[in-house]
Amino acid sequence: MDQTKNHKENYLQQFKERSYGRNLFRTKEEEQLDSPTEECGIFGLYSRDDVDTFSLSQFGLFALQHRGQEACGISVMKEGNIFNLKDEGLVLDIFKTIREPEAFMGNSVIGHTRYTTAGDKKKYNFQPFFAKNEYDQIILSIAHNGNLTNANKLKKELEAEGVVFRATSDSEVILRLIQKNLDLGLRGAIKATMEKIEGAYSVVGMTRNKFFAFRDFNGIRPLVLGEIDEKTFVVASETAALDAVGGKYIRDIKPGEIVFSNENETGLHSFMVKENCENKICSFEYIYFARPDTDLENISVYDIREKSGEKIWEQAPVEADIVIGVPDSGIPAAIGFSKASGIPYRPVLIKNRYIGRSFIVPSQEMRERIVNLKLNPIVREIKGKRVVIIDDSIVRGTTSKRLVKILKDAGVKEIHFRSVSPPIIAPCFLGIDTPSKDDLICANMSKDELRDYLGVDSLEFLSMDNLKTILGSSNHCFGCFTEKYPVEKGEEIGLF
Repeated sequence: MDQTKNHKENYLQQFKERSYGRNLFRTKEEEQLDSPTEECGIFGLYSRDDVDTFSLSQFGLFALQHRGQEACGISVMKEGNIFNLKDEGLVLDIFKTIREPEAFMGNSVIGHTRYTTAGDKKKYNFQPFFAKNEYDQIILSIAHNGNLTNANKLKKELEAEGVVFRATSDSEVILRLIQKNLDLGLRGAIKATMEKIEGAYSVVGMTRNKFFAFRDFNGIRPLVLGEIDEKTFVVASETAALDAVGGKYIRDIKPGEIVFSNENETGLHSFMVKENCENKICSFEYIYFARPDTDLENISVYDIREKSGEKIWEQAPVEADIVIGVPDSGIPAAIGFSKASGIPYRPVLIKNRYIGRSFIVPSQEMRERIVNLKLNPIVREIKGKRVVIIDDSIVRGTTSKRLVKILKDAGVKEIHFRSVSPPIIAPCFLGIDTPSKDDLICANMSKDELRDYLGVDSLEFLSMDNLKTILGSSNHCFGCFTEKYPVEKGEEIGLF
């Protein structure tokens, strides 16, 4: 077995064991400075029999923890009732508060890991959202990943009709529209809702006796379908969550599709609200957000990242002594770059896996040192050497600049920086929290200016043509790279 194959297998195994994404270890300072942040993770399970929904939802959401670390919640269908729990914190923190797990064991569950993209960070915006009847019983619950682009307009229309909103999130618009139209039947209510809302949305939900999931007409945010056995089905943001519960991947839910249960039959039914929708899943899912052990639209995320390293070597070869990848999402690309170039890959950037999510430090000098706690180089491996450093992207440029300083302080002779995404020149309004255009360094500097700002010997970004070649299609959302989106931008979001 060759060295790069060993590195790949070791990397994937370590990632599965941690079940964390890269950003779980960001300090608050770094989060504010130089990272796009994840959208949300959603998970749903339906079974004809009562199952351990408490444990299965815990496992599934833990596998999606990288998609949101602010809050977590679940809704469980049990004996014709819906029980809900949600709070601030990580998945395991929330589940530890459940003193009687049996109360959350039924035949269906939906769950959510949250990162704020629309609405504020107050508890009333935590998901799943639910609606009650006049007897104070929960009759409908949903969890949503994405952003609506016409949420404010729809909210005003619904309020004019007397609908009362409890939160400031666009996700509640979806809930209230379904609730309003339930007299059309569940499928009819969802169809009517999908025909009104615009933007990006993948949704899982339940009534007191039915489970459902649906995806927007462009398929911008991911949603996969799997099964544990012939009676138990799983829907999730990524296939990694299917693996976590012992499920088998069936297929991705199609753009414009509703899947739903029927209490009189086994399995899930499918209904297409609109036929022949063009799939335009977010390209950044492959570059950065999804776990490397996930498949999206039947494409391996790990393979895409490794191929991006191979392609950027072809695009911008350089003479160097070693290749290093920025943990975690830059590592597969670094392995691919090494494989294509023959330059040895060395895992010499060591990440502290136990760093807290935030530090309270009084001075700028101390804040500058935080990055050294997160990443520390093995100096003897890089001192006096020419280094190629591979990262997934450059957003504000601040963390990249600090990383270059760490390498220079370690005595590196040359630094050649390679980003395996095209320059990010525009914000995302479809479910990813990216900075405004004024704060995106590639929107405000030329490549030469950025090279000088970072203080590196050479700088290159993966080209759009090469990204499309790697993905095997132009049918993706490339909005953050091109400022051209698959849907109209519409109104400003998150201002309820």
